[in-house]
Amino acid sequence: MKHWQLNNEANGIVVAVLDRAGESTNALSTEVMLELSQILDQLDKTPPAGLIIRSGKAAGFIAGADIGEFSQLDTPGKGLALVARGWDLFNRLAAVSYPTLALVRGHCLGGGLELALACRYLLAVDEAGTKMGLPEVMLGIFPGWGGMLRLPQRVGPAAALDLMLTGKTLDAKRARNMGLADDCVPPRVMEMAARQLLLSQQPRRALPLVQRLLNGPLKAVVANGARKQVAKKARPEHYPAPYAIIDLWQQHDGNALAAPEVVERIIQSPTAKNLLRVFHLQERLKGFGKPSDDKASDFTARHVHVIGAGVMGGDIAAWCALRGLTVTLQDQSLERMAPALKRAHALFVKRLREPLKIRAAFDRLIPDVAGDGVAHADVVIEAIFESVEAKHALFRAIEPKLKPTAVLASNTSSLRLEDLRTALARPERLVGIHFFNPVAMMPLVEVVEAEGADPTMVRAACAFVKQIDKLPLPVKSAPGFLVNAVLAPYMLAAMRAVDDGISPETVDEAMLAFGMPMGPIELVDTVGLDIALAAGQQLAGGAEAPRCLQQRVDRGQLGKKSGQGFYDWSSGQAKKAAPGSVPAGLAEKLVKPLVDRSSQLVADGVVADADLADAGVIFGTGFAPFTGGPLHLRAGRR
Repeated sequence: MKHWQLNNEANGIVVAVLDRAGESTNALSTEVMLELSQILDQLDKTPPAGLIIRSGKAAGFIAGADIGEFSQLDTPGKGLALVARGWDLFNRLAAVSYPTLALVRGHCLGGGLELALACRYLLAVDEAGTKMGLPEVMLGIFPGWGGMLRLPQRVGPAAALDLMLTGKTLDAKRARNMGLADDCVPPRVMEMAARQLLLSQQPRRALPLVQRLLNGPLKAVVANGARKQVAKKARPEHYPAPYAIIDLWQQHDGNALAAPEVVERIIQSPTAKNLLRVFHLQERLKGFGKPSDDKASDFTARHVHVIGAGVMGGDIAAWCALRGLTVTLQDQSLERMAPALKRAHALFVKRLREPLKIRAAFDRLIPDVAGDGVAHADVVIEAIFESVEAKHALFRAIEPKLKPTAVLASNTSSLRLEDLRTALARPERLVGIHFFNPVAMMPLVEVVEAEGADPTMVRAACAFVKQIDKLPLPVKSAPGFLVNAVLAPYMLAAMRAVDDGISPETVDEAMLAFGMPMGPIELVDTVGLDIALAAGQQLAGGAEAPRCLQQRVDRGQLGKKSGQGFYDWSSGQAKKAAPGSVPAGLAEKLVKPLVDRSSQLVADGVVADADLADAGVIFGTGFAPFTGGPLHLRAGRR
């Protein structure tokens, strides 16, 4: 066989190792699935004492189905055939007479988890890279190879639907605690533990009675609750897949083949095609941070020094510490750093959960009033207030201390790198690494290249961004770069509509119905009206500020941070009146300036091409992913 190796052990156990030829990660291609079927044929003739399925890749177990084959589902019937292939094969695996075990180390996603669920036992290896989930909904499709049947049987229907409808992943310990994995063990004992569990004849953990009822006669209770939760975030006309998952589980016990019309409707939908496009755009962004033949992009940071412990600087430092780097955070006093350290601790508690891991992350975040970390850092990020003079003074002070290979970066969102770098002896080393607020939530980071910048530093900056699990987008130095430059005219058009007498609630409703995750007026409140006013003055070409904006700023109503903006934020959430009737064409009118500006930035070379512009606007602003991006939408390729 090309992709699988079978190892027969003296105790009668057979170990099937998947090592997909010519690829760095395992995926369930047609060839891989055919060979697995041949393995089952062979074992039918001489049943083993047990079967262990594991990966031969360092990168993980199985990343899922072969994404490349999804692009070939261009005619009716192909989607149904794809679903049938996995459904039938994994049902066959689940029905074999001998015990089976999936040894899961590293990522185990989509079809990979569906294969593991078809085994009698699932043993998870407790290390950082082990992640399990069914993220098909992120591609606009559903887990059709048994996941909708078996995951609710393992973990209960509410938890299973939450995983399938959000695409969230579980680490090894959470998978064990939830009942998805039978156990989790450290790598050093995984071989022995796998064989003991396989031959143990240990029954699987039974679901409690209430969960069994919710998975049977009370299915409607769970399904109705899930629909209400999904409706808060996704409209069925934009994202049909989550609603199809609920229906297929409730009405057909997760067997998509029982509803062929649903299979064809979902797989052939514009949403599925565009979300597949977004997946490829994301992979392209990740590629900017990957090593290549030239050693410049092999840059790996171990120590990051952040100067400025405000909201952005403090949260950048916390994120880097969360991702395993040593971080020194510099400001004028410990008192000024205290809020940042408090937010960092909250982030670590939320993301890491385990006390030892939380403590280790907090130990990696080191207050550094004197700035001693500058001399040791591989990346130094300036995140002080937006003043050319202040940044010049800072650069003059720290440049003599920098390691020759260190990346020197500014998180500026409004100042030109060409103006900032004049204070440096080596001006070509300065790059922009522009994060978005909130740092922990926003996946995109713009890597800004000024004219004449050292390409080695730009590539190293991209590698650093990828290293901390963000998406690097190379852009040229220009006012607002890409993301802020396209948001400014969009928010301006929304506020002009308010000036024209349309209520803020109606403006927001128009764009929510269009598919935006947040209305533009609520976005202005969240960003801060003072910041929006300053950005507008810079990016709007001298146009007069909207009256509704200027009046509120004059009254000190600055949005969420002051408790009042366009909306009342005293409770921490925007209090909105009911929207009025949305005027015909309002959404198209509001989004047109954003699309126009995106097109202009491509023409000006600020971003390399239309695909990267779409990627930046989707991952940097949340622009409706189901459209495929603003320029893709304009081209009519939905």
